[in-house]
Amino acid sequence: MRKSVSKRFTQGICLVLAVIMLLAQVRVVFAKEPFVVCIDPGHQARGDSKSEPIAPGSGSRKARVSSGTSGVATKKSEYAVNLEAGLILKGLLEEKGYAVVMTRETNEVNISNAERAQVANNAKANMTIRLHCDSIGNSGKSGAVLLVPSKTGKYTAGIHPASKAYAEHLKTALQDAGVKVNGIFERSDMTGFNWSRVPVVIFEMGFMSNWNEDRMLADKAYQTKLMKAVVTAIEAYEKTTSSDTGVTTQ
Repeated sequence: MRKSVSKRFTQGICLVLAVIMLLAQVRVVFAKEPFVVCIDPGHQARGDSKSEPIAPGSGSRKARVSSGTSGVATKKSEYAVNLEAGLILKGLLEEKGYAVVMTRETNEVNISNAERAQVANNAKANMTIRLHCDSIGNSGKSGAVLLVPSKTGKYTAGIHPASKAYAEHLKTALQDAGVKVNGIFERSDMTGFNWSRVPVVIFEMGFMSNWNEDRMLADKAYQTKLMKAVVTAIEAYEKTTSSDTGVTTQ
């Protein structure tokens, strides 16, 4: 009789400990900080030629923001394509449970490049994706380009490693999806990089000066293809950074 009571007591203790451990795990999951992605659809309907410092305290200045380029085939404005892709990306990320901050959700805004960076800074974004399209005098040029803050830049050295790490994931995801990537290039002269205090990558999605690529960039299915690669890269980047810091993503 005593052995039976002792056995039940031991089983009860084990059950209580198991419940306590489970509750602790649940608390860790719910306490996990959300991964925040800031999406900046580049440009806007009307540019603002007034200047702003290219970096905090800098004497060098650039126009606050331009309206961007337009398609050689579609005549569609870059700012419109950037926003279309940005809203697709927002939906895909939210479906995955990511916290999303948009610098703009309409074309009728006036937000400078420094102000866009501040949006990401204030949100403490884990990654900022700036969406743009390219244009060049060579109509045969095509493919995506990835720009990251310079590792030697006075204002950007601190955010370079994480930005470059994500860009590498994005390059892989795009290539796996069959998208041509011309490379990853560092820049130290970009206002949006110099004002940023969080990791940031500019994704030049393709050349609107190329007839075929311009038509593709205006197509929702192709925009979705590109944005799915962005999400795949975010997931890969998050797993890597979580592993590096010892934080579980489960």
